[in-house]
Amino acid sequence: MLQLTGIKKNFGPVTVLRGVDLQVRAGEVHALLGENGAGKSTLMKILCGIVTPDGGEIRIGGQERRFASYDEAIAAGVGVVFQEFSLIPYLDAVDNMFLARELRNPLGLLKRAAMRRRAAQIIARLGVEIPLDVPVCKLSVAQQQFVEIAKALALEARLLVLDEPTATLTPAEVEHLFAVMRGLRAQGVAIIFISHHLEEIFAICDRITVLRDGAYVATCAVSEVDQARLVEMMVGRRIENCFPPKPGIPADAEVLLDVQALQLHRNAPVSRFQLRRGEILGFAGLVGSGRTETVLAMLGAHAAVRCELTMQGVPLRFADPAQAQQAGIGLLPESRKEQGLITSFPILHNISLNNYGKYRRGGLFLDRRAEAEAARAAMQRVRVKAPHAHARVDTLSGGNQQKVVIARWINHAMKVLVFDEPTRGIDVGAKAEIYQLMREFTAQGYCILMISSELPEVVGMADRVCVFRGGGIVATVEGAALNAEEIMTHATTGRTRHAA
Repeated sequence: MLQLTGIKKNFGPVTVLRGVDLQVRAGEVHALLGENGAGKSTLMKILCGIVTPDGGEIRIGGQERRFASYDEAIAAGVGVVFQEFSLIPYLDAVDNMFLARELRNPLGLLKRAAMRRRAAQIIARLGVEIPLDVPVCKLSVAQQQFVEIAKALALEARLLVLDEPTATLTPAEVEHLFAVMRGLRAQGVAIIFISHHLEEIFAICDRITVLRDGAYVATCAVSEVDQARLVEMMVGRRIENCFPPKPGIPADAEVLLDVQALQLHRNAPVSRFQLRRGEILGFAGLVGSGRTETVLAMLGAHAAVRCELTMQGVPLRFADPAQAQQAGIGLLPESRKEQGLITSFPILHNISLNNYGKYRRGGLFLDRRAEAEAARAAMQRVRVKAPHAHARVDTLSGGNQQKVVIARWINHAMKVLVFDEPTRGIDVGAKAEIYQLMREFTAQGYCILMISSELPEVVGMADRVCVFRGGGIVATVEGAALNAEEIMTHATTGRTRHAA
């Protein structure tokens, strides 16, 4: 179906692709793996005509192609569902699916009924329920994801590229997406699947191609490898254990944050938890269980009917996150690009955000030298990989962007760090680095509250775990009870795994 041979690409003096090969068969799900910066996105942009290659050959169905635009790729049967949605939020699903390719009669008038029928057929083919007459901004994230896929199918794509399609889906929604992918595979559609979740690769893919540092590493059947071997192929070294050892928290460790009572609404459970010096406390539960809402209520960014807490024994009630910051609590939000960073700004200014008071001289002027020195020190401390502090954040990989957010709060001398989905959209090598940094921080006396939808991450990193259900904490597990089965039993039923 698809054959890429010797694809090369340079951006100025930087070599991004070094003669990459990729072969995808009709009726297969083919994983494209590699760390952030390995060249996956550039290769896909070349495939769909967004980027022009400097060398190599593209063949689709045995015919050599060279696309000058995305429209030409679409005409050849290539459809791409990018990680960042390309939907127009205030148009409905039908208008989004046929945007710029509307069906028209000989007079040039829209054939709205025909477009709606076609859209309904495609949505039915996906086996999902999506209202066709409401703006897509009112749909759930999962529904928007399926509209993106339907949009590609409306173009009669024979080759479908799915770039991190599960990043914002619940486990049930992921399984439904996989069912859709299996159906498309049975219809002969070739699918390129990009994901950082290796367990998904083994659940849905037939073959795997691995890139590293812009170069082709290998192609193999899923049955021929395991996760450890894939990680080694991607990062060039063996990562024996992604999670650092847990040091153990002394029973008499100082309680830095004590939330004595927090209730989101009158019918919700009353949540109580403590954060001790040197500890990582995990928040686990299904999407919508109240994990993030509880933290935002604690910080004064979300309504709560009751919020009683102390910081090192001092009673506090935050009116907004700025007050929480002044008290020593820093938040690394779930969506770093939308809420944690100004990606068009340089690293320097992102680290300095919320910290400019430190560099003010004479009331009106900033000490730029002190600002730059502090930013460089913070970058070095969290090991940001970038040419210099003036590099734009949007040129960094996801892992390095996350490190910039961490550097900001380290620069601000926090006591408590809240990590909300700390490794979402980050490759396996960068995940290990983030985990190591978290343990380094706790060894230095910080305490970390970690919200995560990934059970292996929760079990591997947390010293204790608060399990959420129905808007509040229903159990706290530690020791031998800190395992995936126990956590999921609490999260889904509110009971312990061994309860009668």
